[in-house]
Amino acid sequence: MTADGEPAPGDRPTGVAYEQARAAEAARASDGGQAKPYDPLKLCVYATVALLAWLFGAWAVLGFAALGFAGYWRARRAGLTRSKCYLRDTRLVLAYLGLIALVAAAALVLPHVSR
Repeated sequence: MTADGEPAPGDRPTGVAYEQARAAEAARASDGGQAKPYDPLKLCVYATVALLAWLFGAWAVLGFAALGFAGYWRARRAGLTRSKCYLRDTRLVLAYLGLIALVAAAALVLPHVSR
């Protein structure tokens, strides 16, 4: 720790999540510390994703899995090793999203394979 209470440069966490947390902390400090009411935006996003998956089936699942994989791939290359995702380790998240994409692709292709 340094004299001002900050972690020493070698002890500072890194990654996208850390930078986002620091930006949110700075924003709270700049607005006088007023806590804003909780916005359940994630619930709206989840409902929209579920609707798209229902309407477009395996195509939507494949698209969202590919989008998530690309996002985590980019974040991992930028230094993110721990995620807020339940799986935590970004390698596990990438494996999970890759598996979902493969299953969705198989669901699209297998019905059209001649026997």
